[in-house]
Amino acid sequence: MKFECTVPKILRSIAAKYPEVTAQLSHDKDGSYKETNFHDMYQSALDFGGALLELGVKREYKIGLIADNRAEWEHADIGLLAIGAIDVPRGCDATERDLTLILSFAGCEMVITENTAQVKKILNIQSQLPQLKTVIAFDEVDAEQKDRAKELGVQLYQFQELKKSGHEWRKRHIDAVEDELEKGQWDDLATIIFTSGTTGTPKGVMLTHGNFITQLDEVTERIFLNPGERGLCCLPVWHAFQREVEYVILSQAATICYSKPLGSILLADMKNLNPTLLPAVPRVFEAIYDGIWRKMRKVGGLTLALFRFFVKAAEIWCAMDRKMFRKQARFGADHVVFWWFVFLIPWALLWPIKLLGKLLVFRKITALVGTNFRAGIVGGGAYPEEIDNFFWAVGINVVEGYGLTETAPIVGVRPIACPVMRTVGTPLRGVQARVVDSDGLILPPGQKGVLQVKGGTVMKGYYKQPELTAKVMTSDGWLDTGDLAVLTVDGEIQLRGRKKDTIVLMGGENIEPLPIEEKINLSQYIASSVVLGTNEKGQDQRYLVALVLPNQDELEAWAKANSISYASYEELATGEAAHKLLEGEIAAAVNVKNGFKSFEKINKFDVITKPFEVGVELSAKQEMMRYRIAEIYGEKIAKLYREK
Repeated sequence: MKFECTVPKILRSIAAKYPEVTAQLSHDKDGSYKETNFHDMYQSALDFGGALLELGVKREYKIGLIADNRAEWEHADIGLLAIGAIDVPRGCDATERDLTLILSFAGCEMVITENTAQVKKILNIQSQLPQLKTVIAFDEVDAEQKDRAKELGVQLYQFQELKKSGHEWRKRHIDAVEDELEKGQWDDLATIIFTSGTTGTPKGVMLTHGNFITQLDEVTERIFLNPGERGLCCLPVWHAFQREVEYVILSQAATICYSKPLGSILLADMKNLNPTLLPAVPRVFEAIYDGIWRKMRKVGGLTLALFRFFVKAAEIWCAMDRKMFRKQARFGADHVVFWWFVFLIPWALLWPIKLLGKLLVFRKITALVGTNFRAGIVGGGAYPEEIDNFFWAVGINVVEGYGLTETAPIVGVRPIACPVMRTVGTPLRGVQARVVDSDGLILPPGQKGVLQVKGGTVMKGYYKQPELTAKVMTSDGWLDTGDLAVLTVDGEIQLRGRKKDTIVLMGGENIEPLPIEEKINLSQYIASSVVLGTNEKGQDQRYLVALVLPNQDELEAWAKANSISYASYEELATGEAAHKLLEGEIAAAVNVKNGFKSFEKINKFDVITKPFEVGVELSAKQEMMRYRIAEIYGEKIAKLYREK
């Protein structure tokens, strides 16, 4: 499909072709759903663009966009992009330290934000943002913050009022916004998304309109929608995944339905809105999976036994079906004739059992997602194999995608129509992928190495940090993702864990482990620590764990001072008393008071007593090789995630 060269131009085309089709469905204050059609959405964006021009905004002007997913976010986004401005997004969970770092580093003179609470944050740090002149709030702001803004010399506007003035300005300046929109080019910078929090090195990923639009060419074939069909969106839009999802929906004249990743709200919206697609992080699908099994265990008895039987029968049938029809990753000769010979009879015998399971059990499960449901799209973290197998077995299609902020973000996604299981599909058109070893040599299919990608989705670089850009980009334009992968014989990508440091939990939270480790290591009793967010198989988990290497001298001195007897240092380090001591040290180091977010806390830890060695756990540069540590201490890590 041929698309225009900027995001606002795409919306212009869709609004001209489908003006009355609903573009957005959002919760109103009274709990009902408010509809906005494509014509009104586009005009709203232009009105806001006019208001920004009236305020003196120029092309390449950087504007903070600090808000959660809501209808107005897209109006503001399209409006500022239409006049050539650049947004710097973040969510409402951003701390004042986050905002200080992001807004000052990007040099934002204007901030669009959500409500009184967010305006208060911005005004609290205004002294550290001398360039900040204007704040725009989506919701009405209380009198106290209005007075504070006046005292600080900050112009405070309400979004809806500003749109009205922009509408009037457009009447006086005919086609001024449209003229700016027409100037937009493929390579124009659209956004700067900061990938790390306040405790990590700031990396502002520069993404162009072309980076986003490159993906639309084939994603709209793999994840297809018809005009007016609904995509239920529950993720933070400042993340590249959700942002691109919304562009995918809008570019097909479909409807963005706004929800939240909370069980009660999400399930109610699924029931009321009957969506076609549900893009979400693994944790959302895990919660649905856990809820189904929890309900069945509560029923118990014969019903539970039958449920287990039908699920297992369906999973076995699906496994055979994938072998016979080449629906799973292949790394060499797959002897398909042999598998047909082996599986044909049991496959045929299990087919009526699977149908009976659908009739008696599975249709009650599929009813939870509605009659229009086509597929879930999972991304932003590794998707557990057992959940993947379960949903396909019971008749709920969920396809997995992969990418990172630096690729705007999609590299590949399984097509809904013909998915190859346990892969994230082939790279999209316009994107290349290869797997290399530690020396940069290209590896053949079936061999694990580091995934590198190249193409139209790859970022321009890290804002004002060419040295960091050089670390991840090769001289011939390949981006080192830091992810371990294997390519199949058909070119699909199968992920095998992460080599890079950034941890992505199942909820999609990006965490830099080094600052957490540095804080933990300040304890006199801790020589070193390793923060982890994946199990022994490299699968992303819901929370962080750690391996802790105690400071032997300090720990023995503490034991002596507290009259703790022990037969060996190993016994002391792994004993209950030392565990309680180290637990207290970690809790005191990593908490909200010290600037960490709630999901950055260490839920569990285990002790190791062997110091790290170069060539084993450490590189020649004395850098920690996390994937090697995960391999060496796989059993300990597995135990941390298995124990309740």
